[in-house]
Amino acid sequence: VVYTQSEILQREVYLFERLDSPSREPMKHLKAICFLRPTKENVELLVQELRRPKYSVYFIYFSNVISKSDVKALAEADEQEVVAEVQEFYGDYIAVNPHVFSLNLLGCCRGRSWDQAQLARTTQGLTALLLSLKKCPMIRYQLSSEPAKRLAECVKQVITKEYELFDFRRTEVPPLLLILDRSDDAITPLLNQWTYQAMVHELLGINNNRIDLSRVPGISKDLREVVLSAENDEFYANNMYLNFAEIGTNIKNLMEDFQRRKPKEQQKLESIADMKAFVENYPQFKKMSGTVSKHVTVVGELSRLVAERNLLEVSEVEQELACQNDHSSALQVLHPKPGSWGSTPLLPPGWGSTGISSLGPCAAAPKLPAPVPLPAQLVSAVVEYGGKRVRGSDLFGPKDAVAITKQFLKGLKGIENVYTQHQPLLQETLDQLIKGKLKDSQYPYLGPNTLRDRPQDIIVFLIGGATYEEALTVYNLNRSNPGVRIVLGGTTIHNTRR
Repeated sequence: VVYTQSEILQREVYLFERLDSPSREPMKHLKAICFLRPTKENVELLVQELRRPKYSVYFIYFSNVISKSDVKALAEADEQEVVAEVQEFYGDYIAVNPHVFSLNLLGCCRGRSWDQAQLARTTQGLTALLLSLKKCPMIRYQLSSEPAKRLAECVKQVITKEYELFDFRRTEVPPLLLILDRSDDAITPLLNQWTYQAMVHELLGINNNRIDLSRVPGISKDLREVVLSAENDEFYANNMYLNFAEIGTNIKNLMEDFQRRKPKEQQKLESIADMKAFVENYPQFKKMSGTVSKHVTVVGELSRLVAERNLLEVSEVEQELACQNDHSSALQVLHPKPGSWGSTPLLPPGWGSTGISSLGPCAAAPKLPAPVPLPAQLVSAVVEYGGKRVRGSDLFGPKDAVAITKQFLKGLKGIENVYTQHQPLLQETLDQLIKGKLKDSQYPYLGPNTLRDRPQDIIVFLIGGATYEEALTVYNLNRSNPGVRIVLGGTTIHNTRR
């Protein structure tokens, strides 16, 4: 996630070992750099290591705040005085994109309450992010969510306890941490996506920038797992937020560019100058060859899955259900081929949108087979998690006259793409926040202080996980509001399967 192996090798780091590996050999001619989370288990492993050191010198870096008692335990274990340095390097989270981070946590809550271990881990990850960004924020949270309030209180406790660490230079407008609950918008993670990064995660899965392609028919051995990183892949960086149609055009252009360069690189080597030029250009050519192979394979597999699962038809119905009050056209489309709907979860009855309830009986009628045979318990669980009764906001549309007029005028402009009509609730929430119109009654401040000016540095965190559609929303808001910087985080990054 942070460094490629080739980049680490350039730093003359040649050996990579886990601290808990039992088969490590003593290598007194080497220095060791240890980077680890300051957990009880890791500190104990490090204590055992220092009692019987296998390397000449140790440079120890913790990804979060370490207690004084743990530092004392390490000092007592270092009888041979091999530790040269101990530092806190606040990286206790996964940086997914330049404006997106994740804690890689699944199942953070039990019902409507926190799992205590996950609450502690989330607090640690969020405070590490604040320390790495050098931010001591004011905190707002979603009033309708008890987990949001609890997390806000835990973060505030850490800031108060570690006040010296959070003693950063004051800014004219303090930064703001906004804590939200996924249950307020459980629709967004259920929709198919059509931008490159989001599609890859939805259909193939992104795990710490790695994509498992081992199930792709006829895949070559060297492409069974590939890395997609905007830091090291120019094509991916330029295309991750573009829609699938544009990706098809751009992959064609990439192929044509590669074909144009290929003959020049493989011309006959008739002189020393030719050989020298070939050696200088070969790494760049090889890198481009790998990029082409990787993206052609990924885009080809995405195309195959879209066709195999009829995702264009599925997505059109999803968007109709999520965005329109009149679902008659959605009902006309609901004539699925056997198995064509895969595991796509359409909106259940009782979700809270006008007219959606009527889809339940219609879809179950003998004349129209149910598109998704979901167990009754699952439907009930989904409604209990994110249904109308538990939401703090109006997910399916505005109620006041001004907002309804704006939505109507927006609709008159026409829809550019029927597959991307949906906008996450986060879009409206952040838009209101940027304009200074987010209601204190729904998103109160923790403590007596409030912001008098519009926020400029915003960190928004979603308990229950964020999505790549919301990452795109934040990316676009950052581009369209030059004076505002927004960072999005979540306990995980969702697709419809997790």
